Amino acid sequence: MSIIFHITRSQQWEEAKQVQSYRGDTLDTEGFIHCSTLPQVPKSANKFFVGQTELLLLSIDSDKVQAEVKYEYAAGENYPHIYGPLNVDAVLKVVEFEPGADGKFELPEELRDLV
Repeated sequence: MSIIFHITRSQQWEEAKQVQSYRGDTLDTEGFIHCSTLPQVPKSANKFFVGQTELLLLSIDSDKVQAEVKYEYAAGENYPHIYGPLNVDAVLKVVEFEPGADGKFELPEELRDLV
């Protein structure tokens, strides 16, 4: 099993659960859903989500994702991208993902032992 991670807004995830499919902010505009490996999560969060609240971190079993998952080079590293809607049954765990007092993100405590 290979676990990848995706940051989303709580409201988007609630909507996705209703229809059993998640599209994120970028599937329609860029053709894929941005994801990260666990060590890449803080870097991605601090680049794109500084100061934002009501976020969730989705832990995804990439083997269960029905759409194609490709690792592609961006910003000096290979990042996982999902080329199609994410079937919600591939999501193993959902963790609240809030920034610290300074607006910056760290890995949620319950995931730190996985690094």
